[in-house]
Amino acid sequence: MTSIASLLQILLFPWLFTATAVAAGHSPRSFQTPIDTEQMAQRVRAEFLHAWHGYERDAWGHDELQPLSKTPHDWYQQSLYMTPVDALDTLILMGLKEEAEKTRELIVKNLSFNKDIYVKNFEVTIRLLGGLLSSYQLTGDQRLLALAEDLGTRLLPVFESPTGIPYQFVNLKTGKVRGSETNPAEAGTLLIEFGTLSRLTNKTVFYQKAKRAAVEIYRRRSPIGLVGQRINVDTGEWTLKDSHISAEIDSYYEYLLKSWLLFDDPDFKQMWFESIHAINQYLAEESDQGLWYGHAEMLSGKRTATTFGALDAFFPAVLALSGDLERAQRLQISSFRMWMKFGIEPEVFNYHTQRVEDPGYPLRPEIIESTYYLYHYTSDPKYLRMGQEFFESLVKYCRTPVAYAALRDVVKKEKTDRMESFLFAETFKYFYLLFSPPGTLNFDQVIFNTEAHPVRKSR
Repeated sequence: MTSIASLLQILLFPWLFTATAVAAGHSPRSFQTPIDTEQMAQRVRAEFLHAWHGYERDAWGHDELQPLSKTPHDWYQQSLYMTPVDALDTLILMGLKEEAEKTRELIVKNLSFNKDIYVKNFEVTIRLLGGLLSSYQLTGDQRLLALAEDLGTRLLPVFESPTGIPYQFVNLKTGKVRGSETNPAEAGTLLIEFGTLSRLTNKTVFYQKAKRAAVEIYRRRSPIGLVGQRINVDTGEWTLKDSHISAEIDSYYEYLLKSWLLFDDPDFKQMWFESIHAINQYLAEESDQGLWYGHAEMLSGKRTATTFGALDAFFPAVLALSGDLERAQRLQISSFRMWMKFGIEPEVFNYHTQRVEDPGYPLRPEIIESTYYLYHYTSDPKYLRMGQEFFESLVKYCRTPVAYAALRDVVKKEKTDRMESFLFAETFKYFYLLFSPPGTLNFDQVIFNTEAHPVRKSR
């Protein structure tokens, strides 16, 4: 079999194709064959439909399909149509008109947010509010915008804390809130959705509340410019001072950059540039295995962990979007090495020991997202080959007879009974956009929220 090192050369360093192939006894031409993007796009579309038809057959109208037991799952005992809303803009972009129309009618005729349930503000915002707004912009269906405005209004009570940092949970019917400990990602990953809603409804309250939440997190950064992992909503005190770009912080940084680019807000421009300076100074780490981003104590900058993982793999996309292509490409190589070590990426990987610390793979999209961004900015075919490698792995290890299943363990390749809605919203969407014709979506005219829902730029 081809070694990981050889495969890295094949995929990442085209000028070594001939030498590598000859040394291995293979024809160099096979390694230089261009990717058939039209064929790959159709394969992605077909696999999307395989998973989608499984959802339709066994979980239609519910939040998710459990692909091993072939049973439906609802997050809060009542369905909020998580998968249909999350998937709708992907159905539209893939040109699946019949499935898209059926899904849109299911949503507008049946989805109601007048439910006496506590929901997590962050997840509902990025999946449902983002999905409704994106699909509205793609279809012009006012019923989708009305649902988005209703949901946004029901979420507003989370911001009524002493600090302006949102509580984690809100009751959609009563407006009661709970969850006084939050994190930068959940508190600061709201402005793309609330800001877009504000623009489309001409109601400034949505923008103001979400912006203040991000600003209040930023104001509490340490003297060296880092934020912690957890914070008390009522007091504004950090309860966990570990700093990194991984879970619970990741998309906070993503939204500083994207809020500046989407709304041309100079405050976010300043917050982004000051933040990325601190990130590169204290979190980036060069090793004999390449460029990585680890963990540090937010006050001192002292290294606390040398872990990176599936969620961190979003950062090459953010670096590329910010204009730092050199660093983005180097970090992408590290992410690719992490994927190839086990044939699929783990949730948490120690880049010093080269060992897995959390072996799960929940069907995450971030490494594919970064591949798509880098191909957009460089047009380098190595990213098409990289994307093809990721796609083949996904099909090989996660496909089931009815849909796709997350992995409990990437080393043992054990599946688990979960297929989150972001498989449709993000993973398959980024695969499709990587290989699809250029006219499918104008990258430069949209900003993707952290759930891969594209919304149009506006000044």
